[in-house]
Amino acid sequence: MPTPATCPSCNAPSTGGRFCSSCGAPFEGAVCAACRSSLSAGAKFCHRCGAAVGSRPSDPRVSATLPWAVASIAVVALVALVAGRSIGARRVTPAAAPSADTTAEEAQAPVRAPDISSMSPGERADRLYDRVMRLHEEGKDDSVRFFSPMVMQAYQMLGPLDADQHYDLGRIAEVLGMGDLAKAEADTILKAQPTHLLGLTLAARVSTPDKKRDFYKRLLAAEPAERKKALPEYDRHKDDIDAALATARGEQRA
Repeated sequence: MPTPATCPSCNAPSTGGRFCSSCGAPFEGAVCAACRSSLSAGAKFCHRCGAAVGSRPSDPRVSATLPWAVASIAVVALVALVAGRSIGARRVTPAAAPSADTTAEEAQAPVRAPDISSMSPGERADRLYDRVMRLHEEGKDDSVRFFSPMVMQAYQMLGPLDADQHYDLGRIAEVLGMGDLAKAEADTILKAQPTHLLGLTLAARVSTPDKKRDFYKRLLAAEPAERKKALPEYDRHKDDIDAALATARGEQRA
C-alpha cells in the first residue's frame, strides 16, 4: 500500500516510511511496537494492547511475558480481595437466623467466595468488565481505577477479540478518560462491520459533536436490519444500544 502524501493526523508532508516524521502518527500498514498488531492510520494508541504509538519495548522477552504476569497477579489479587471481604463479613456480622425452609446442613454451611480461577478467560474478562462498569455507575472512581488494569489485561489474554470484546475495551477506555483508545476500538469494530450497532454506539459516545450526529444517523439507519440478526452482544448491551437510539431520535427531532 503506498504511503500517503500527507500525515492523516497533522497534515505534514510524508517523507516515506510507515510513521509521520513530524508527529509520529502511523500510516496504513504500520504495526504496534509492543504487540505487532496493525495500527489505524493516525492512531495515537494501539487498539489491541493500548500502547502509545511510537513506544518501544525495552526487551522483547519482557514485552511478551509482562501482560501474562500482570494478569495473573491481578486475578490473584481479586480472589484475595473477595475472600478477605467474605471472611471479614463472617467475623463481624451476626449470623442471620435460618428461615423455616432452611435445613440444618444449609444453615451450618460456610459462605464461599466465588472461585475466579475456575472461570474461562472469557468469563473472567466479562466478570471484571461488569464490576468496573457497576463501580462507575456508583461513582466509585477509585475502585474503577483499581480494577481497570485487571480487566484490560484479562481481555489482552483472550487473543483476537470479537466486536463485543472490542466494545468492552472501548467502554473501559471511555470511563478512564482515554478517548483516543475508545475511538480506536470503535474504528476497529466498524472497519470489519460498518453497521454493527455496538461500533456505532461507541463511536457516537466518544466522537466530537459534528461527527456524533453522523454516527447517530447511521445507527438509526442500521438498527432494523441489525436487530434481525439477534447477535448475543446486542442482548448483552441492550441498555447501551437503547439509550443511544433514544438520543439519536432526540437529535433527529431537534
